[in-house]
Amino acid sequence: MILSMENIELILVYADKYMHVRDLNEDYHCQFGVISKNQLKKAKNGGSVKSNSGFQMHAFRPGFMDLYRKIKRAPQIIPLKDVGVILAETGIGSKSTVVDAGTGSGALALFMANVAKKVVSYEIREDFAAIAAENAKFLKLKNLKIKNVDVCKGIEENNVNAVLLDLAEPWKVTETAAAAIRIGGHLVSYSPTTPQVSDFITSLKNNSFLHVKTIESIQREWEFNERVVRPKSQPIGHSGFITFARKVR
Repeated sequence: MILSMENIELILVYADKYMHVRDLNEDYHCQFGVISKNQLKKAKNGGSVKSNSGFQMHAFRPGFMDLYRKIKRAPQIIPLKDVGVILAETGIGSKSTVVDAGTGSGALALFMANVAKKVVSYEIREDFAAIAAENAKFLKLKNLKIKNVDVCKGIEENNVNAVLLDLAEPWKVTETAAAAIRIGGHLVSYSPTTPQVSDFITSLKNNSFLHVKTIESIQREWEFNERVVRPKSQPIGHSGFITFARKVR
């Protein structure tokens, strides 16, 4: 049984540290000291509070990304750098209907639901589906439906704008996805290894898709400390290959 996640009332930010305050009626204790409940209640969005140790922090009302960082996780989730690429390449937006398969914790489906008109996500494991549903409730996303169903047995939706796959064997869903996606719509597969990518691309040739491209996204963050400007020593490297295809017939 999954316990309900508590609401987050306020976000405190100090340097690159984010702290999530769940109850404004209690003093908040953190590594930078104690912030009184009186300050928390009076804090304005974008204002500041100070701990008893003298640390001054910025206060914000939580937005989607603040809450997204606190979702429950089961399997490894698709990192934000790859989510952004998928959004940019497919053009998923407020009028889009999206099918997601291999829900896991629901990270990709949750992000798509924050942007798209409707998202339906297929997850074969009951425990993962339950976690994803709880995350959707926590983020108050009413346009996301989680199905505890094996996507290989079929996709009920049709005329969708995109089907996104995060599966060990995505090629098993290519034919099913072809029946669900509208002409010009997108099929996207996220895979960690090249053999998976090769088998998936081969499956595209036997169906109604044009292989657009396969990419990986490498992200390097920079450090700015007065006159010291340099890349951070640990960039976010390979996480997965993203293959984009488009339905042509």
